[in-house]
Amino acid sequence: MQIVATNDPANQQGVRPGISLADARALFPNLVVKQANPRADFKVLKKLAQACERYSPWTAIDPLGNGMLASMSGSNGIWIDITGCAHLYNGEHPLVEDLHNHCIQAGYQPRIGLADTPGAAWAAARFSSKAYTIIPIKNQHKILASYPIAALRINSLMVEELENLGLKQICDLYNMPRGPLTTRFNDKILYRLDQMLGNVEEPILPQKSNSIYYARVAFAEPIGHMKDVSSALKQLLKELCLILEKKGLGVRRLKLTIFRVDNTRAELEIGTSQASRDQNHLDFLFRNDLQALDPGFGIEVLILATTETNPLTARQTGFTEETRLQKSEAYAKLIDRLVGRLGTNNVVHIHPIESHLPECANKALSIVKMPPPNNLWIDILGGCGSYQHPARPIQLLQKPLPIDVIAPTPGSPPVMFLWRKRQHKVMRAEGPERISPEWWKSAKLQTESKPLTRETRDYYRLEDQNGNRYWIYREGLHHRNNFLKWYLHGFFA
Repeated sequence: MQIVATNDPANQQGVRPGISLADARALFPNLVVKQANPRADFKVLKKLAQACERYSPWTAIDPLGNGMLASMSGSNGIWIDITGCAHLYNGEHPLVEDLHNHCIQAGYQPRIGLADTPGAAWAAARFSSKAYTIIPIKNQHKILASYPIAALRINSLMVEELENLGLKQICDLYNMPRGPLTTRFNDKILYRLDQMLGNVEEPILPQKSNSIYYARVAFAEPIGHMKDVSSALKQLLKELCLILEKKGLGVRRLKLTIFRVDNTRAELEIGTSQASRDQNHLDFLFRNDLQALDPGFGIEVLILATTETNPLTARQTGFTEETRLQKSEAYAKLIDRLVGRLGTNNVVHIHPIESHLPECANKALSIVKMPPPNNLWIDILGGCGSYQHPARPIQLLQKPLPIDVIAPTPGSPPVMFLWRKRQHKVMRAEGPERISPEWWKSAKLQTESKPLTRETRDYYRLEDQNGNRYWIYREGLHHRNNFLKWYLHGFFA
């Protein structure tokens, strides 16, 4: 067990990343330890990289450490190529200060380095004593001379071997003959040094954006009226839908980014239950969010981008199919409007599950997360050959309720039952319908809310003296003293 990251109080006690947990507890017995989660760290790092696109569209995650595993060593970070972007913030210093303040507001303690080369910026961010360091143009040779040899982005074994040779700072390599270093360490060390000093180009590969298709409009003068924003949105939708039509695609997720004149931005995102290029429908889904939008001191740029698309080709229909298709599209538009008003997780549909236990036979899923189609509902409704599935109640209880029942014999239907302290005399009874336990399913599939039953059930459909109809079942076949458990599971119309 090793330490992979520390905070300031732990650093003050001498705890450093890379040492064992036992050594860390020896230095600081009251150390609070949490299990590292590199997968979650990398996911957050990707979100931070996307957030940094406010400063430059050319952002990337530091590849040192092989992606997700880099978070285990604490070496991971974010590259931002601000070439040609600093003037938007009136210079490099205001841009770096704005980045630092945004990270602090988000709950992070950033270390920022700005330089001509990625290698110099990487070293300044990790080995400078300041929260952010800006290295002037062509000055990395002088400023980085006193930095430790680990600032070259080499592995710890190379660092240890160089330190054993007396090469502890970067300036110690400046006057060293290149031949012996290359012979002993290959060209890795000198290559990293040349990258840092700008003698070798180091390209930054930006992360792939999910927004493949987009439309953009920049205003000559900032706008603040919602009427103008709505008009611009309609124009963007028209341009974007034309692009998607040529590609044979339709929108599933769409994001509108609003850039204000005070360097702040807002994002509005919508989703559709099926791929769409209907401009009027997409505009309607944005309408409610636009009404609550704060334009601030004015809006200067609007970008409309797709974050998820699906194939949507032109469809040719006949007279008999046209009405059905129109109803299907009208239904999808209604779902999209409900989702826009109520939220994605508040509009659900019932999806069938392969189980004959009533409480396990379906699952509520978000309406916009449609699973692969199946024919289970056809089986349930009796559409498979001559088989007719028994009727199911219109209202099914999440958890069956125990009731007291009077039955002439253990195997006969009840003649009276007691529920909520009221007696219900049975006038008519149908059944039983026997449902056996699903013995082939593993115990791992059990959940607290829907445990797998281990007893056979006999279900009855009952009607009481008031005309109310109930669905009850007897659990088990053989019990001591002929004592059987009865449960109420649902209500018929």
